[in-house]
Amino acid sequence: MKKTVIFYSLFLVISGIFINGCHKNGIVPSIKRENLFSLKYGNFENQLNLFDLAEAGNFINTQVSMQNGFFYISNGESKKILKMNSYGDLLTLYYNSQKNPSPLFNSSNINAVGNLIKNQEISTKKIIDYPLNNPSYIAVDSKQLIYVVELYPEQQFETDNNRTLRQIVLRFDSNGCIGHIGQQGPGGTPFPFIKNIYVNSNNELVVICIVPEGIEVYWFSESGYPLHNILINADDAPNPLKQNNENNTFLKVENVIPDNKDYKLFVKIDYYNTTIDEISKVQSGIEYNSTYIYPLDAISGKYSRPLLIPPYEDVITQGFNKNVYKNPYDFLGVSSNNWLFFTLTTEHGYIVQIVDPSSNKIIKRLLDFENDKVVYQSFSLSKEGIISALLASKEKAEVVWWRTDNLIDALLKS
Repeated sequence: MKKTVIFYSLFLVISGIFINGCHKNGIVPSIKRENLFSLKYGNFENQLNLFDLAEAGNFINTQVSMQNGFFYISNGESKKILKMNSYGDLLTLYYNSQKNPSPLFNSSNINAVGNLIKNQEISTKKIIDYPLNNPSYIAVDSKQLIYVVELYPEQQFETDNNRTLRQIVLRFDSNGCIGHIGQQGPGGTPFPFIKNIYVNSNNELVVICIVPEGIEVYWFSESGYPLHNILINADDAPNPLKQNNENNTFLKVENVIPDNKDYKLFVKIDYYNTTIDEISKVQSGIEYNSTYIYPLDAISGKYSRPLLIPPYEDVITQGFNKNVYKNPYDFLGVSSNNWLFFTLTTEHGYIVQIVDPSSNKIIKRLLDFENDKVVYQSFSLSKEGIISALLASKEKAEVVWWRTDNLIDALLKS
């Protein structure tokens, strides 16, 4: 049964926060990036089609997910999914044979192309033909089942209460597709626009959708049947600034991410104040105020105490004047030990801020990231707390990771 979120009394957590790793001069220490492997652009099985990078404004559907050292890349532009190890070896290829050439390691084509691939190498690779249309967000459970968001062909779009229903979640095992999950579970009707998907430690699928009312969450059991359906209405969201601020305040539900173990959601809300022109006394714009994370019980629909998330502060000095500009981080994900990961692209690189809700401890690091060379990126957070990324430049795409899990381990042991 759908539950519109019920709010109960909120107690703001604005206690002191311990920041680990920030120098007094404001410089954030960096964390080493490990370049694992790269992929060329093209149509062959171990290549990516990102040719739309050359066209400004085009939406790229390529996404990456890392679990247990294996990388899963959905390449919507070429209608295929790649499973690779950390050395870049292709292990399994799910592909649309109508839109892609036959893989060179296909044993039936060895004699025809004169390719001298060893039989042992052939046996370690799998080819699975499936008519993929436009795969995008991807997640993997502990049994290595692959969940991927698929787009229906335009002529099959459905509508319901002013919602366009156009996406489903396909499930693949090592032998092929085992069906799709829709709103009602296996074989159900398509979802509204999907913002992202997650699979928790219990192998339960959580689908986050954007709807006219706000964000709607569909939570499914391991077998794919509905458990919870929560509508987070932006108009009714909690606003701790409203009572203490004479000016109007606005809020944005920026992201919703599920807990890895419990039936709980982490709701990130950014708050903004209206600005008033001193001369005309009329509203002249809005400015960012603060960000809170609200734990939400997926069963009762009730919120727990929110956590204040410090913003990124950009200090601009001009002569004797110093201006501080505050910007909210993006909510990347939650690790299995409930550390919250936030990221932001700056002129200095990619900043990651990791927050422990139980102790209010914060780790802030600069990820080694060349903004001027990367034209597209897809980030993934593993349950262990490792940040991985597919970084696409004009020449190639690189798969990298940052061992942010080691930072957490070192802090816990200190």
